[in-house]
Amino acid sequence: MHILSMADLPIKGKRILMRVDFNVPVDDRGNVTDDTRITAVIPSIKYILEKGGCVILMSHFGRPKGSFSKEFSLVPVAEYLEKLIGIKIKFASDCIGSEAKRLAEALRPGEVLLLENLRFHQAEEHPDKDPEFAKQLAGLGDCYINEAFGACHRTHASVVDIVRYFPGAAAAGFLLQKEIRFLSETLTDPKRPFYAIIGGAKISSKLGVLKALLGKVDALFIGGGMAYTFYRAEGIEIGDSLFEKDLIPEAAEILQTAKSKGVPLFLPIDNVIADKISPEASIRTVPVAAGIPKGESGADIGPETIELFTEKLQNAKTILWNGPLGVFEIEAFSKGTKAIAEAITKTPAVTIVGGGDSIAAIRATGYADKITHISTGGGATLEYLEYGTLPGIDALANSDRG
Repeated sequence: MHILSMADLPIKGKRILMRVDFNVPVDDRGNVTDDTRITAVIPSIKYILEKGGCVILMSHFGRPKGSFSKEFSLVPVAEYLEKLIGIKIKFASDCIGSEAKRLAEALRPGEVLLLENLRFHQAEEHPDKDPEFAKQLAGLGDCYINEAFGACHRTHASVVDIVRYFPGAAAAGFLLQKEIRFLSETLTDPKRPFYAIIGGAKISSKLGVLKALLGKVDALFIGGGMAYTFYRAEGIEIGDSLFEKDLIPEAAEILQTAKSKGVPLFLPIDNVIADKISPEASIRTVPVAAGIPKGESGADIGPETIELFTEKLQNAKTILWNGPLGVFEIEAFSKGTKAIAEAITKTPAVTIVGGGDSIAAIRATGYADKITHISTGGGATLEYLEYGTLPGIDALANSDRG
């Protein structure tokens, strides 16, 4: 698969339209709380500016459902980026239309423009509703660069449809190239033992990759809310814990497949349970075999599970981790995720972490600099593992066909 690099594009005097992923977490006051995805693309932005080009940045932010919402405005991100990069960031109050066009055409070499949230238009997520949307976006720039690995698994207008308007002038940015190279090289022929830790709330969002991983890994560790669907498949009582009833057969199939392939699949052996998922909850730890009574829910892995997972991970040569192992947002239920985050940094393994909560956990432990590769895409990382490519990557590979 041949994909142009941004280093292959003519930059000087050009308006470079760059798709980035600034869908970053913010607090109640709009302050950015994790700037991983922003800082990751600054080298590419600076490269363009140093080469005499100007940059037009476009991104989604949250889920505004196709209409303007102040809550999902990129204004706070523009202000944050301005402080990081040290130059004035121009801002367009819409991603298309007369103002965006005027500001884009007025850009001079060395200047940066950030467009308002792409998802304020339904056509971003549903290009068929307005085919002109991608065309209007494309009209703002001379060349297109995709630096949004975290959005490459989406068939959205700014990721896929837009590329057709830049035949021979659509390229992968340095970050996207790094993500593709690292994931393909490291995970196609990983150093072994290769272990995967998969958490998160739902098995439905990770069903395909769980099946794919059973053909790749030497052991699979499962935690988070999805573990309770597996418990139900084994006939274990889970009280009021989150689970997906319709996917119990799928969970049972995964357990059977792991057994038939001889791949150890580790589920938590004890859990922190609570009478409510709240900072004020009454909590206790119970062994999985005892079940969880009605009126209580699983919220984190327990200390025996932490000890088990930590011990089993010690001889790893490659570790992939995606998804928290508890309700990480609440301090009382974050201990398991933080403990495993710390544990993997103390192994000699090549470590790959993807997913916002997983990254936040790594940063909370203070060991982020010990992770080999922090991927800016959670879902994108998993889908790349499952399929070996992504819609956004395929679009770039086909861009020279017009």
